[in-house]
Amino acid sequence: MGPDSTSSTPSSASTNNSTSSLSTSNTTSTLASLSGLGGLSGSATLPRSVNSSCVSLKLPLTERELNRGVFQHHLQLTQSFPGGTGTPVSPTTAVILANGGVVGGGGEPMSVPLAHKNPNHASNAFDALNKMRQSNQLCDVTINVGGVSIPGHKVVLAAALLPASSLLQMSLVREACCKFLLRQLHPTNCLGIRNFADTHACKELQTRSHRFALQNFPEVMNTEEFVMLPLEEVEELLGSNQLNVTNEEQAYAAVMAWVKHDADQRRSELSRLLSKVRVPLLSRRFLMTVVDSEGLIRDDAGCKDLLLEAMRYHLLPEQRASLSSERTIERKPDGMRPYIFAIGGGSLFAIHSECECYNPRTDRWAPVAPLLTRRSRCGVASVGRLLYAVGGYDGTSDLATAETYNPRSNKWSGIAPMGTRRSCLGLCSLDGLMYAVGGYDGASCLNSVERYDPLTGVWSCCPALSQRRRYCRLTSLDGCVWAVGGLDASNAIAAVERLDPREGKWVSVPALSQRRSSAGLAALDGNLYCVGGSDGSACLATAEKFDPRRLRWESIASMHTRRSTHELVSVDGALFALGGNDGSSSLSTVEKYDPRLNKWILLNAMLTRRSSLGGAVLDCLPMDRPARPC
Repeated sequence: MGPDSTSSTPSSASTNNSTSSLSTSNTTSTLASLSGLGGLSGSATLPRSVNSSCVSLKLPLTERELNRGVFQHHLQLTQSFPGGTGTPVSPTTAVILANGGVVGGGGEPMSVPLAHKNPNHASNAFDALNKMRQSNQLCDVTINVGGVSIPGHKVVLAAALLPASSLLQMSLVREACCKFLLRQLHPTNCLGIRNFADTHACKELQTRSHRFALQNFPEVMNTEEFVMLPLEEVEELLGSNQLNVTNEEQAYAAVMAWVKHDADQRRSELSRLLSKVRVPLLSRRFLMTVVDSEGLIRDDAGCKDLLLEAMRYHLLPEQRASLSSERTIERKPDGMRPYIFAIGGGSLFAIHSECECYNPRTDRWAPVAPLLTRRSRCGVASVGRLLYAVGGYDGTSDLATAETYNPRSNKWSGIAPMGTRRSCLGLCSLDGLMYAVGGYDGASCLNSVERYDPLTGVWSCCPALSQRRRYCRLTSLDGCVWAVGGLDASNAIAAVERLDPREGKWVSVPALSQRRSSAGLAALDGNLYCVGGSDGSACLATAEKFDPRRLRWESIASMHTRRSTHELVSVDGALFALGGNDGSSSLSTVEKYDPRLNKWILLNAMLTRRSSLGGAVLDCLPMDRPARPC
């Protein structure tokens, strides 16, 4: 409100950045005396129906009054006042309401082209503050340096608090400023705070704001700060292995958004930035329908080379190990940790869709989203940052369907079904591909093998096992797929086979020391571990280890509990045996094996008893963590 304003007593007051306003009761209105307003004459009327408050100002305003801040925010009085009848006021008065409306001359709405903008207001204000400081007027802070006292105003110091504290080596103030900025981190400002911290040598603030930008990149990439970054800083973000993106499509979208923000100046940098995207990990559909059809990509020779590299990676899945590069490695954002997932299974006469995950660092189980379809005797494996549940038995029939779990959204979604119904199958991943081996189709044991490529979404046939088997266990080690034990038409078997995808055939290797079907199998520290299972007459607690270099199986410590149809996974240098059946009932118990001590210990049990379950390890961010400063 202007310095010469008068008003009736308001019921409440409020202010905002651009105008001052007073809220009045329904029967109270405030009049503003505006002298000399364009030669107004006649009777000005204030409608009774209006409940808004008024801002009172006398005109003409002096330059001094304007420079003191009145109307400093483009006060444009051009809005019409609502109609109605009211009480006449003085012929030389008009009314300005807080919303900008003007009434005068008989109550008719007026449009008064009164506007003022003072571009020197900020500098004038600080000049005035400096003169006040020099004359020691309204000073509210004193800086003592070397016996000299310097009076000042807190508002001026606050405007440059962090640079001033750095310059004056006031470490406590500097730390307080940095802590404040850390609490303000948000996807819309983290890049600006990072650059500000870098300018003022606030290393921890710079590091943590950079980490925040990486962890919240899907939101950061859609901000104005991102598209205004210089090339080198965009390159640094996209090239980080810790960049947190759901998939490489987001990284590609970020590149295109930055380039297209100023295409004429930035198109020459497209191939340089695209090389930081894991282009071979883009899905085939995305490559063909989005990337290949982009005009900026097609016009750039460097981009076309990157596209050809990706297509070779897609078309030659057996050679992916030899085609590996930094662009074929999955990113691993900071904070990602391995979690163990227990999927489906059964207990008594029930088939489960419920799933749960285990945090090895806290020894706690927690439920996650249930499967779309109830599944027992299914195969479970992880590829990249997704979990897959394939085949199984739903209580009525054997299944060919499959689904995938995304921990980021905590949701399952369907994928293409296998070519064959399979329960009691073996499943594992190798070089970004998933192998489904053997199993039972509802009529007979199988020796057929299928392979799923998440990049293409297609299942394809692979060389068959030399022996039909169900309840065999599968894992990957040394670039090969290993199939261990199982059940043929009627008997448990000890046979072991190995598939090298580059050679395209299965090769027999030394058999287990005893027959095992429905055992647990996992690779750890270059060795295979086969644990528990059934020998055809009883469930087993025994376990053995295979050294591929010595081609020998040897016994290790037995579990505390006999188990078959359980799951075995390896995490952080240890083995975990989950659930299963002890010959009389389904189990919820969990055991952990430490190979250095050759010892099993009991852990917290699962939330649900599960036999014939699927299990796998998946690296993911804590599922309950919101976006926050790191």
